[in-house]
This record gives sequence, C-alpha cells and structure tokens, in this order.
Amino acid sequence: QLVESGGGLVQSGGSLRLSCAASGRTSSNYVMGWFRQAPGKDREFVAAVTWNGGDSFYADSIKGRFFISRDTTKSTGYLQMSSLKPEDTAVYYCATGPHADVVTRATDYMYWGQGTQVTVSS
Repeated sequence: QLVESGGGLVQSGGSLRLSCAASGRTSSNYVMGWFRQAPGKDREFVAAVTWNGGDSFYADSIKGRFFISRDTTKSTGYLQMSSLKPEDTAVYYCATGPHADVVTRATDYMYWGQGTQVTVSS
C-alpha cells in the first residue's frame, strides 16, 4: 500500500514536499517513482529513485527544480518540489515496482498510491 501526502495550493515560485509512505510488499527493494496527471492529459513520468537511493532519474521538464529521495528506515519516499510553475499543477502519484534500476514507464510499476493534488497559482 502506498499513501501520498503533502499536496496543496501554492503560489508560482513556491515549494512543496510530497511524501509517499509504503507498507507491505510495496516497499522492499523496489524502485520508487513519481508520476503526475493534469486534467485532460496523459499520466507522465516525473522522477524515480532506486530502492537504496543510489540512482535517480528526472524528467526534463522538472530537472533542477525537483528532488527525489527515500528513507528506507521509514519506508517513505519524498519529492521535494521547488520553483513551482502553474504547469506543474496535477495530481501526483507515487508508485513502486520490482526493478533494481530506475524505470520511467508507468507499466513498469506494480503498486500505486491514490494521488495527491498539487495546484500552483500564477
């Protein structure tokens, strides 16, 4: 089970930190990723990190502004978002999958959270 939190309304240029609490078989040594889906658009990859945090990968659209991490002692992942823009407005989902390396396709992920809304006002 994955449970996201930390979403909300923020002004352009602001910051938010999303959390993803994992339990059960979702946390083990699985890769963790974040995706987002804006109204009327497909779900898109945002960032991913390996189970031990040793490797990460970011979408070009958020590179340099977002930072993904995880605390294996707490079975929790994080997405620190800075310099937010109105186009970052979306529902953000965390997901995990049985891969040792970072993967970017939604179909590579087995478990998904319910999503948390992030709204950036201009």
